[in-house]
Amino acid sequence: MATPTILIVDDEKNTRDGLQSALEGSYELFLARDADEAIRLLDAERFDVVLTDLRMAGKSGLSVIDKALSLPARPVCIMMTAYGNVETAVEAMRRGAHDFLAKPLNLEKLELIIQRALQTRRVVEENKELHRRLDKKFSLAGIVGNSAALAHVVKQVRQVAQSKATVLLLGETGTGKELFAQMIHQNSQRPAAPFVPVHCAALPANLLESELFGYEKGAFTGAVERRIGRFEAADGGTLFLDEIGEIDATTQVKLLRFLETRTFERLGSHKPIQVDARLVCATNKNLPSTVSRGDFREDLFYRLSVVQITLPPLRERPDDIPLLLNHYLRHFSQENSLPAPTLKADAQRLLSAYAWPGNIRELRNLCENLVVMHSGAELGEYDLETRFHTGAATPATPPDGASPPPATAAKSPLSRRENEKRLLRQALIEVRGNRTKAATLLGISRRTLHRKLVAWPELDV
Repeated sequence: MATPTILIVDDEKNTRDGLQSALEGSYELFLARDADEAIRLLDAERFDVVLTDLRMAGKSGLSVIDKALSLPARPVCIMMTAYGNVETAVEAMRRGAHDFLAKPLNLEKLELIIQRALQTRRVVEENKELHRRLDKKFSLAGIVGNSAALAHVVKQVRQVAQSKATVLLLGETGTGKELFAQMIHQNSQRPAAPFVPVHCAALPANLLESELFGYEKGAFTGAVERRIGRFEAADGGTLFLDEIGEIDATTQVKLLRFLETRTFERLGSHKPIQVDARLVCATNKNLPSTVSRGDFREDLFYRLSVVQITLPPLRERPDDIPLLLNHYLRHFSQENSLPAPTLKADAQRLLSAYAWPGNIRELRNLCENLVVMHSGAELGEYDLETRFHTGAATPATPPDGASPPPATAAKSPLSRRENEKRLLRQALIEVRGNRTKAATLLGISRRTLHRKLVAWPELDV
């Protein structure tokens, strides 16, 4: 870790020399005799801490603080003065000073204040870096894919992110609903505020209510102290309720009340609490059907679905599959410090035709497995598991009321040639492309197998 840098500003030589003697073993020090010299140093160097006197010949120490805090990389400022009083301290703190010390200085106290100041600076810098990474990770520009279905979703997210509207994300499991919820938050007007996720299906009904709304001490057996809920934790930010279709009737009523009044009550209390939390919900259930069965309140459904965004399954984004494979293979190779495997064209075609019932989550898991188990290898279709050969994508279900696509005539099941090709292909799949094993499995010679592969080059590996 780099040695912290401190700028000491004082017009008294004895004070400058004394502070230099006390601090030079632990810090890189720069000395300035007045505010003008300090301002020139601030323009030329980057400092972690500025320790400045208040009253000096010429400009005061407040001008040094103003300059320091106007810089892109703001140092922590500590004011010193022999004229310490409440008004001076208040003015220094109002300008942005971290702390205030009266002369003569207590060096032990000064050392403690500097250490705390450096710790504060580290926390601020780490928070900035964290938000920078979050902005990059959840930037809409960082979406992997260029299909029309994905572009439509991104357009909707851009439109809704800057508003305060409640959003309902719909889609199959593994389509990235939480990722898009975080993107809505990160691209909203409150990206620095909390993003609080709650997976409703992971909590029993008797715990979900207290988890969301909190409780007072003594509200139930085991409630030994007050606890704030996720709504209060998300105040000023975004509350993401995943699997919203799983919440029980009691919690539905309290959630409806919050959406109507923006207030709620902790368990064991009748005092309403108002919070400014934006609600984003998600489900893979068909909520209208759940409403018709009486398992979900109709009024709550309409409150939640001010804006509905449906995330497309991966089988409806075949053009994005090669891009996603490349992205996650590279990601997991970097994460594990391993060379990424290369997918041959036949493997790419096979994976693009696969139905991906687990969607993005399944594709991520495959890529991690390939990186760990086949790092640096060149993989063809016969190196992939059998499920990828048998799980071809099915056409998307037509919208309600639409006519299904016309049926096409099936190839004759009596075609000996087609059946022979099918058996040969299946044998090659089962033995991962090993010709000798495939010939043994089929009960033919390797020479016969070779002759057939020459006739059917599309089966060769």
